[in-house]
Amino acid sequence: MKSAVTIKNMAKTFTNQSPIIIAHRGASGYRPEHTLAAYELAIDLGADYIEPDLVITKDGILIARHENEISETTDVAIHAEFTHLKTTKIIDGEVKIGWFTEDFTLTELKTLTAKERIHQIRPQNIAYNGIFTIPTLNEIIDLAKRKSLEIGRMIGIYPETKHPTYFKSIGLPLEDKLLRTLHKINLPIFIQSFEVSNLQELSKKTDLPLVQLINDSGKPYDFVVNGDHRTYQYLVNPTELIEIAKYAQAIGVNKNLVVPKDSNGKLLSPTSLVSDAHQTGLQVHAWTFRNENLFLPLDFQENPQDEYQLFFDLGIDGVFSDFTDTAISARNFLS
Repeated sequence: MKSAVTIKNMAKTFTNQSPIIIAHRGASGYRPEHTLAAYELAIDLGADYIEPDLVITKDGILIARHENEISETTDVAIHAEFTHLKTTKIIDGEVKIGWFTEDFTLTELKTLTAKERIHQIRPQNIAYNGIFTIPTLNEIIDLAKRKSLEIGRMIGIYPETKHPTYFKSIGLPLEDKLLRTLHKINLPIFIQSFEVSNLQELSKKTDLPLVQLINDSGKPYDFVVNGDHRTYQYLVNPTELIEIAKYAQAIGVNKNLVVPKDSNGKLLSPTSLVSDAHQTGLQVHAWTFRNENLFLPLDFQENPQDEYQLFFDLGIDGVFSDFTDTAISARNFLS
């Protein structure tokens, strides 16, 4: 079933190359997210980039977790030896109860195993609970290097700095450690963040491409702290895109900002965001593409490939996908 949204002519990507496929937390549709197994499977399925969300340990090691609170993604709750570390914190203005990576050494975290975060939606992934450990950034890079040699193509790393204002406030900033690591390797790289000030600081320290993440609601947490009135949705107006282009090379946007949906989940007409961003010199990478009907618009129930096709037709430069094979299959129709 094709969408009611009609695209008259397929637009070009900013780079005039095929859109890149970014494995969102690895092949997280098939394996627990942010595990070496998920990243390796994504590479085997054809991903151009693998995407680790980065948080930090008590001893200053960058590791991959969706959040620094790890009860949803690990078996920490059944480890009696860590019961005393359960606590309550305020992270980016939200009260969180659980166990936090910054309270553990890497050695301690390596005794934990990963579990499927959205097990109600992906019950098949429960079979992999208790098998895989939490990977460090260095382990992920080593995997990308090894697989690049094995398959004869370069695998990119697309890390996100999670909660940078928070980690800086507790004396565990992420950015300099990240740059020291990435500047030593020869792989394609993008660095992304939902905050603005840390990307602006990074732009003064590196020539690596930076990506401003933009959600369809809320505002960057550093804006909250600094009393800045601007919201994420405000950042996609053409004037703000010009400002973003002064420190970033791409925007990573909630796909609803590219093709909105009505209250029933049906697609509306595309916005001008892709062309507006391209005019300022910014690539546009959209997130997150998933196969399950729960995440698909009404127009594309049971047809995730058609959703990719719509965005490819709009000239999107890259997509974050939980299902690398579906994204690759959809992209193959472009050639």
